[in-house]
Amino acid sequence: MRSEPGSVRLTRRAVMTAAGAAAAAALLRWPPAFGAEGEAMEAVVKNGRIRQSVSKWCFGSIALPEFARVCRQMGLVGIDLLGPADFATLKEFGLVCTMTNSHSLTDGLNRKENHPQCLQTLREAIEATAAAGFPNVAAFSGNRGPGIDDEQGAKNCIEALKQIASFAEEKNVTICMELLNSKRDHKGYMCDRTEWGVQVCKAVGSPRVKLLYDIYHMQIQEGDVIATLKENAEYIGHIHTGGVPGRSNLDETQELFYPAIMQALLDMKYTGYVAHEFIPRGEPLAALAQAVKLCDV
Repeated sequence: MRSEPGSVRLTRRAVMTAAGAAAAAALLRWPPAFGAEGEAMEAVVKNGRIRQSVSKWCFGSIALPEFARVCRQMGLVGIDLLGPADFATLKEFGLVCTMTNSHSLTDGLNRKENHPQCLQTLREAIEATAAAGFPNVAAFSGNRGPGIDDEQGAKNCIEALKQIASFAEEKNVTICMELLNSKRDHKGYMCDRTEWGVQVCKAVGSPRVKLLYDIYHMQIQEGDVIATLKENAEYIGHIHTGGVPGRSNLDETQELFYPAIMQALLDMKYTGYVAHEFIPRGEPLAALAQAVKLCDV
């Protein structure tokens, strides 16, 4: 690639390093108690075209009220994978629960014997999420095992989701089945390929049943992230981020270039949320701010 005289060539490393430096510098000006009440800081988010949130479990050492305050200051719109007990705290800080927890990840919808418990949990989560005015509830296929192949597992997931889809439609809540890699992190998990998940969504046939596309997991399992997202845009209801390899910071040590992925989401008119779900390396809030800055295209 050739640059014009006097121009600066923006490499992948340069973009990520600049984003990290800007975010870290902003954090150095923050009050030490993660943003003391009454002391507002300049937001990390400037463009806001991507609606960003973050999974709380990755930042477990920070109490939720403190974490919610700093997320609000950064310009995030919500926090991911919480439950009804946390909703009041989020509302206090003007945030959304962008994805509500529900049933077991391993004992999921791909086995009929799990349906009563999973569907009850989903119904309760949808009810609480709708009452709070929040958008999404997570669902999981469950793991492969004896007597259950991918074809039968898909049929069972379809059967279960058809039973709950009309309730989700009535409540204006989207059920998002999460795509996870079975190669490294979730051995045996059935919904480990976008094609399989899309087939389930198509068969259910509800605008309120979609996929949670985890970029970290799908980069490991199948790659081809941008093309896959664009080809299946209709069925993508939520996005998770994470650095590959290692599920850590979105920086120059990982193989994905997140600004390009975020631009692809804008190009495909994606209007859902992008939730950061990575294990921070170094100062946790600096790592989060770096990720937020990088994805604010």
